[in-house]
Amino acid sequence: MALPQVCVTYLLRDGAQGTEVLLGRKKRGLGVSKIVGLGGKLNSGEHPRIAAVREIEEEANLFVDPGQLRHVALLTYIFGSKPALSQESWVYLCRDWIGEPAESDEVAPTWFPLSDLPLDSMWSDAQYWLPRALRGQFIRASYVFGADLHTAVASDDPSAGLPRLPPPGTLGDD
Repeated sequence: MALPQVCVTYLLRDGAQGTEVLLGRKKRGLGVSKIVGLGGKLNSGEHPRIAAVREIEEEANLFVDPGQLRHVALLTYIFGSKPALSQESWVYLCRDWIGEPAESDEVAPTWFPLSDLPLDSMWSDAQYWLPRALRGQFIRASYVFGADLHTAVASDDPSAGLPRLPPPGTLGDD
């Protein structure tokens, strides 16, 4: 069975402290209160790039040409204790857009220096792949989340240092 498809985009700019990335505090839905990139679910039949453009506009009132998106990751998220949350995520970088970020009912956007990413406030898998993707390295990886639905407990990403299979008890199957 195919997993639901989602997209996320990380907008980059040159700032006073070097390169900065636009992230936002999630205000509702899965991952509420976490710091996230701009993105969401693909509509039926929608191409991931088109969905990314739509989500950027909806969440931050910014306008992006789909051709400006650089595909840097394809990630699979498995929630073993709640399979309905499992998904595949298309990840993009973008350096060119029109407008200034504005808060929406979904996200409160903020610029962060790449040298000071708020990884402790993000989904736990971000620490393993996001810094590499923001440098332009393509990542293809899967992450399995534990029973708490927030902590990555296994991955096929050798850089993560996580076991390939979830340790007993981490999925709430004690």
